[in-house]
Amino acid sequence: MIKSVVSKEYQDLQEEIVELQKQWKLDLDPEAVRPSLEDQEALNAGVPIAALTVIDFKNSLFLQWIEELIVTLERYNPELETKLAGIIGLLDKETAIRWMDEARSFNQSYFASFASTHGIEEWIPQFLAETTLRPYLQLIAERVQGEIHHAVLGAGCPVCAEPERLAVLEEEGKKVIHCPRCLAHWSAKRLECAHCGNEDHKTIKFLTIEGDAVSQIQVCEQCNGYIKIIDTRQYIEKPSAALLDLNSIHLDFVAQENGYTATREEKLLN
Repeated sequence: MIKSVVSKEYQDLQEEIVELQKQWKLDLDPEAVRPSLEDQEALNAGVPIAALTVIDFKNSLFLQWIEELIVTLERYNPELETKLAGIIGLLDKETAIRWMDEARSFNQSYFASFASTHGIEEWIPQFLAETTLRPYLQLIAERVQGEIHHAVLGAGCPVCAEPERLAVLEEEGKKVIHCPRCLAHWSAKRLECAHCGNEDHKTIKFLTIEGDAVSQIQVCEQCNGYIKIIDTRQYIEKPSAALLDLNSIHLDFVAQENGYTATREEKLLN
């Protein structure tokens, strides 16, 4: 198995964050999220279930999680202490709710503007918001997993809209797509582009990495999309989708260097 290009220290940090998120999810009342699957027209159009979910946001929990996350980040990198100082003071209830809403919809421009306005590094507010949003997304996915059988082509994860980029091979070679953001999962055809549905073996290809016996990259020459495929049958302990995604980031680099993306590209027809 090829060694991850991610540093051991960063892997350890992310493992601790994943454990924090598991604990945070346990703090939530299961009824804190109320997903609706009634609007089939919206779902069939690719609207993620998270966008159709009522979330009872608890500000006290949010602030507690932010504080725990900041302590964790500073323990791994003490230089962050000055950069993260004062963040809690910026988070009144209205701002906290706004962070959750904007993170849910991937609004990077909002967080860039927030960071600029308050003189903090651009990555900080979005990272904090996204990290603390995930327990809610994972609770939503847990609630609706029994209804998740496929994804709308090109729309990403049916729960949270994260671009599809990770699949695993399970028993008997069954291909299952996993979302590293909300942890939803669904079965997929072995020879099918997750982004455009192409099943032509002539334009679906596989890239392999020397020294990596468990991974390959499935690429589509019709839409330039890719997805990483990991054979987890060869793992003694199976990591969470979030950590599996992180530790296979070398595959993302290879795919992107070869001109492929984790989203569908629309090609103009002459």
